[in-house]
Amino acid sequence: MDTALLMGFAAAAFVLSIVPGPDMMFIVAHAATGGRRGGLVAAAGMSTGVVGHTLAVAFGLGAVIQAAPAALDAVRVVGALFLVYLAVSTWRASRSHQENPPEPRNQSLGRVYAMAALTNLANPKVVLFYLAFLPQFLTTGAGSWPVTVQLLTLGAVLLAVGLAVDAFVGVLAGTLSERLLWRGSAFRRWLDRTAAVVFGGLAARIALDAR
Repeated sequence: MDTALLMGFAAAAFVLSIVPGPDMMFIVAHAATGGRRGGLVAAAGMSTGVVGHTLAVAFGLGAVIQAAPAALDAVRVVGALFLVYLAVSTWRASRSHQENPPEPRNQSLGRVYAMAALTNLANPKVVLFYLAFLPQFLTTGAGSWPVTVQLLTLGAVLLAVGLAVDAFVGVLAGTLSERLLWRGSAFRRWLDRTAAVVFGGLAARIALDAR
């Protein structure tokens, strides 16, 4: 693979990364309630999902899905159900703020990381993106790298670009939330319910787009 090809791929990856999508919405939702750390951890979790997709596609998941389309439907169902769970649990958490005195939020960063990684891995549109986008930048013929190595390289570039964009978004959203956030239970309840609506919307979007 030559440098010009990689630079072209990096530019395309940047354009795709800055377009708001489910992953970015997830990061913003957690940055709004968890601050800069929550946003950064969510971004790291999403990048872990990208690593998983890269390895899977590079080593043959694409062939499996093309041979068995029903596998993609299973991924869609799992992803939508998981986001519905997030929406319900977050909405329930907002009710606890109404019933109990407000306390400083102590969000489990490990849980945020795991949820972000699973949300990315369960998104069938990411799989479709890899199958449709990466092959356009593969080269064949004498002197070309093995296809698996090319896919891993392209995945690494996509990971680096996506992590940079997502981390910036997470820090920005977290900074704004920390400057606006106060201890009032009403405002915290509004943040939780907004996040719940975001998660529910993501579930609906994934379910509809994957049809």
